[in-house]
Amino acid sequence: MSLVNSSLTHRTFLPAFQLSLRAATAAGLSVAVANLLRLEYPIYAMISAVLVTDLSSAKTRKLGLPRLAGTVLGATLGAALGSWLPAGTWVLGGGILAGMLLSQLLGLPDVSKLTGYVCGIVLLDHGDAPWSYAGSRILETVLGIALAVLVSFVPRLLRTEASESPTP
Repeated sequence: MSLVNSSLTHRTFLPAFQLSLRAATAAGLSVAVANLLRLEYPIYAMISAVLVTDLSSAKTRKLGLPRLAGTVLGATLGAALGSWLPAGTWVLGGGILAGMLLSQLLGLPDVSKLTGYVCGIVLLDHGDAPWSYAGSRILETVLGIALAVLVSFVPRLLRTEASESPTP
């Protein structure tokens, strides 16, 4: 068993390298800016930056909008439930269920897992200030997405034969 992908060629390596470089740059910038702004959990900015990064700036923006919608929905639901209900396993499970189901009902099936996850992290251990924690998750997500979008406008280092259209 080889540890190196034997089907990786020069033609497939360049896009893989450029995508990795864009994601790493967006992630590094998002953590740096989050630290500069003294945000408590820069990891969420980094996660968002990596998950929405693509070689195409249009696709990066397209990936960013659902990510933001799922985060806002999950954070808001988690904060609302956390404000009204006592912390506990049943509330956590019910919040995740409600977040995922609500995403489906709102026509956002692609973000249902994210909505449930964000709702869950807000409910998990932030009962003393759920709205503050939820707001921070939204802010950090916006920061990560914004920096991924900015990085996506930097032209590709090298064009590859696989490139069909001139996207930055």
